[in-house]
Amino acid sequence: MDSTGSKTRYASGAERLRAQLKDPNFLTVSLGVFDGISGRVALETNPPALYMSGAATAASRLGQPDLGIATQDMFISTLFTLTSIAGDTPVIADADTGFGSALNIARTVQMYERAGAAAFHIEDQVMPKRCGHLGGKEVVSREEWAQRIRAAAAARSSRPSAPLIIARTDSLQTHGLDEAIERIKIARASGADIGFVEAPLSREDAVKVTRELGPLLPMVLNLPTNGATPNFTNKEALEMGFKITWHPLAGAVSAVHALRKAYGAVITQGTDVETAQGMGPREFFQVMGLDGAIAFEKEISGGRLYQKT
Repeated sequence: MDSTGSKTRYASGAERLRAQLKDPNFLTVSLGVFDGISGRVALETNPPALYMSGAATAASRLGQPDLGIATQDMFISTLFTLTSIAGDTPVIADADTGFGSALNIARTVQMYERAGAAAFHIEDQVMPKRCGHLGGKEVVSREEWAQRIRAAAAARSSRPSAPLIIARTDSLQTHGLDEAIERIKIARASGADIGFVEAPLSREDAVKVTRELGPLLPMVLNLPTNGATPNFTNKEALEMGFKITWHPLAGAVSAVHALRKAYGAVITQGTDVETAQGMGPREFFQVMGLDGAIAFEKEISGGRLYQKT
């Protein structure tokens, strides 16, 4: 049974995401992930979607803040890792600004499609960009913004598995909500499938976004806990008219707390036996798919390689 209550299996995450968006009462809650471990744990909850967070990916891969430091190849390799374990669970991926000119954007889109992204978002920040919930953001002109979306739409294939294009504008901070709404309209006319106004500062702003744009295309609400946007629940987001939420740092922030506790225990107490909570190597590998790997090997070669695990 899938996350919408249906037994339907889909050929791709993109097709499942499209089906979710057609349901007027369904919210695609997307869990922020950034590597194989976070992806495996998130999938245990049977989520509607996974969200490859650019901020969390930069932190995980580089130990750096979200300031446009992570590269296109880093994002693509992380996306491949996630889609390889996700099955038909949609993986929605951050694509920053598209990583350059129209040609760079085209390559990004083609590689994201090849990697199996169900959707990706491209934004209108200048390069280098920064986290949408930090100050000091700048955006490109409306004309360049439209060109970015047109490049993405032109590079995408017409296959059913082709990813959806999410247009993200960061213009609210510097130009106001009315400009942000206009930029999403421009993006829709340029080929975007979904809209994303980053960092609404109040319920009133969020409601205006869905009132003005919801009839035109599905809208995303980004919910990094304790960010610039109020800490709305998923239920509140659905009631306000949003079709997708993602929680980009839910896993990464929790990992920071858990790692501090475990590493601190090793240094101060000499062991992490308490923080391990009974989990040993075998149990950890089971979270990573050990049982399925052994079953596959047994089916193919009779279990000779792993019969003593």
